[in-house]
Amino acid sequence: MAKLPKKYQFLDLSDYGRPAGHWIASQLKYTRFTPIHVTTMFIVAGLIAIGLILYEHYITAAFFIILKSILDAADGELSRLKNTPSYTGRYYDSIADIILNFSFLLTFWYISEDSIIYMLIAFFGIQLQGTVYNYYYVILRNAVKGDSTSRIFEDSVPKALKGESQKTVNISYKIYDILYISFDKIMYYMDKNAKDSPPFPKWFMTLVSMYGLGFQLLLIALMLVFKLQAYVIPFFIGYSVLVLVFVSLRKIFLKPL
Repeated sequence: MAKLPKKYQFLDLSDYGRPAGHWIASQLKYTRFTPIHVTTMFIVAGLIAIGLILYEHYITAAFFIILKSILDAADGELSRLKNTPSYTGRYYDSIADIILNFSFLLTFWYISEDSIIYMLIAFFGIQLQGTVYNYYYVILRNAVKGDSTSRIFEDSVPKALKGESQKTVNISYKIYDILYISFDKIMYYMDKNAKDSPPFPKWFMTLVSMYGLGFQLLLIALMLVFKLQAYVIPFFIGYSVLVLVFVSLRKIFLKPL
């Protein structure tokens, strides 16, 4: 099941794992596996990738990074196939992503001679990049009545959906808020009028999808395959320049109605 009505679907460069993720979800639809289980599986895949990087098995590590991306798509697909939307699952997924992102960059810092300061700058950059993609994507989904589990502004605890505990949602939201609030606020202040724009065109969303987590992981995997692991941290620092490009494109060409 797509997150957007067909009319608004675009080439999402970060969503290459969706077909395989959908296949995995379809195999699990009538089992006891839940989206939470699949999210936990992608955490394990990410940790295995980190261990392989430390032991210099870069090509195998790249495989597990791509597997992590596929499983990241599969948990949402399974939620939609089972018709079990969940704020707990949505926050768990996001919390796992940010912790794994930090762990990946910490690993690249450990095996390289980069400064820890550069690693932290790269982490800030990679998270802000992901926030840009998610911000515009969630605005689009809400504008065209697509998937609504994610909200444009995560500024309050949502009401628990059927099948989940409000207490669990409260705790998950608080952790999510601590980890993501600074990035969300930066993005909002950079482009607070984006929500008033007409639905973003496909070309814009495809460009912005270069900042999706799936595409970021693909770039990391490719750099490992070509033994460019020493360049991962400086690359993502420089890659952050596109934040200003995408925000400027939105403001210049996609003005609010």
